[in-house]
Amino acid sequence: MGRDPSAGAPAGLFVGLATVDVIQRVAELPRPNAKVTATRQDVAGGGPALNAAATFAALGGRAVLAAPVGDGPLGRLVRDDLARCGVTLIDLADNGFEPPVSSITVHAPTGDRQIVSYDGTGYPDAAPAVGAAGFDVLLLDGHGPAAARGAMDAAVAAGVPTVIDAGRWRPVFADLLPRAAHVICSADFQAPEPVSGPRTVAVSDGAGPLRYVADGVAGTVEIPRVDVVDTLGAGDVLHGAFAHAIASGTPVPEALAAAAAHASDKCRYPGVREWLDTVRSLR
Repeated sequence: MGRDPSAGAPAGLFVGLATVDVIQRVAELPRPNAKVTATRQDVAGGGPALNAAATFAALGGRAVLAAPVGDGPLGRLVRDDLARCGVTLIDLADNGFEPPVSSITVHAPTGDRQIVSYDGTGYPDAAPAVGAAGFDVLLLDGHGPAAARGAMDAAVAAGVPTVIDAGRWRPVFADLLPRAAHVICSADFQAPEPVSGPRTVAVSDGAGPLRYVADGVAGTVEIPRVDVVDTLGAGDVLHGAFAHAIASGTPVPEALAAAAAHASDKCRYPGVREWLDTVRSLR
């Protein structure tokens, strides 16, 4: 049964990581112990859950991000970025917390990126309870095990469908995956043992076809070809767009196709924010 369109904009809850991304675009990657001058620099909020929430909001949804951000200088940068993206924040930070910084180098000729990040290290061990009632979808990226488990419990209790962004194996996935409705894995993702339970399991592989099994039926989604400028954030866009489609009541195959199209289109733009601005302007 699809979602009632008269219910208004779909609402999505995103629980996971928020970072500060420092993105340098270079014509050539530096050799060891060498320097190069960037052709472009961007500083913005980042992280899988944050970018997915920003995508959800750009597509017209009501997005809420639950993540540790804090109110220090770096935290204020993330807060300002979330406000610009139309995402509401539930701050899970302890006193004195600062979000991690991701240093990102984008190779201009290919659009490939390299990332060095403190990642989810420092995520609070305990997290305030986050309710899922009233939302149409929950997305988890696996960062912050306590927050992820609590949100999953709340979503299951409220009957809210869940989407897992499984970029790489994290121990908390042993608890989350069997209870999730939809899981989108990267081609590099490897679980220690087979997982059963999700209604949908999809595997993304860059420009290669997206493979999935939904309700026992296998299928593929061809990725639209574009002139690639930057692949940074394409996976986050895929997950956020899929969550928006599921929250809107779209069947899984069509939701995956729409999400893949958005992720591919994002690759025509540097960073993520320029693409988001374009999407918002078209609504």
